[in-house]
Order: sequence, then C-alpha cells, then structure tokens
Amino acid sequence: MERLDLLKSVLAGSGRWTEAVAYEAGRSARVLPALDELIDAGWLGDAIEIDGDADAQQINRIRRSVFGGTDDQPLKHLGEAQTCFVIKNWSEFAGSWWISDDREALRYARMQGITTRETIDLVSIAVVNGDIAARDAFDLMRRMADEGRTLKLPKSAADLSR
Repeated sequence: MERLDLLKSVLAGSGRWTEAVAYEAGRSARVLPALDELIDAGWLGDAIEIDGDADAQQINRIRRSVFGGTDDQPLKHLGEAQTCFVIKNWSEFAGSWWISDDREALRYARMQGITTRETIDLVSIAVVNGDIAARDAFDLMRRMADEGRTLKLPKSAADLSR
C-alpha cells in the first residue's frame, strides 16, 4: 500500500525534512519498512540540522508551549517544533509547505501563516498530475484510514480531481 512514489512525484525534488523528523522516520522504519526506502533513496536530501544554541532554545520553547513536549521526553514533538521554526525563521525555507495530518500541528502552522498540506492535498495533486487515477487514489486513502491513519478523507473519488 505504500505509495512513496506519489509523494516523491508531488514534491518534485523540493522535499526536505529536519533532523528530528528524519530520526523519527528511521525509528519508525522498524514498523513501517517502506520508510527505509525513503531514507535510503535520499530524495528528501540531508536532514536540516539545527546547530545554534539560540535556535535550539526557541525550538524547545515551541515544543513545550505549543505542542506539549516535556523534559522527560525531549524528542516528543521535536520534529513539529523544528519544522515550524525552520519554515518561519530561516529565509531559505520561507514559503515552504508543512505537510502533516496532525490537526493541532496544522492549526498552529496556519495561525503562524505557514502553508499547510495534508495527505488529501498531496493525493489530489498526484491525481491532477496523472500519477494515479482518482478511483485508485480514493481506494488508497480508504485503505490508509482502515489501517489506522488519521487523515481527512474525500467524500468521493471525484473530490480528488478538483
């Protein structure tokens, strides 16, 4: 069911990830082996590293105050906080999309003026680009939901081609 090829096509060489998101993908690959392909293929580029102490402190404040991160779980919500910080504060990433299906992360990003995309948006782009038929995309999204993914679903296959 993994269709990382669709993500790759939609991102068209522009996808990036922060070091915390890349690390989490590596950990999650034990349960979702397709993530190994994502990591090994390298099409998301090298992970964006946060080196400065001032940046790290601001990211930790976002992680704690916005996403509820705690000191006893320092990696929890670190990816979201790093992503938000980088898009909002580093000029080379201004205008970048934040891709997530997490409702709270999306709400916060939108409040910050960050362009957001959800799985439904990416699948719609793949349909419009001709990478997948609308019916197949609709079925794919239903299977994703059936397997426990929390995502906004289209009402019909036709909704994906608009």
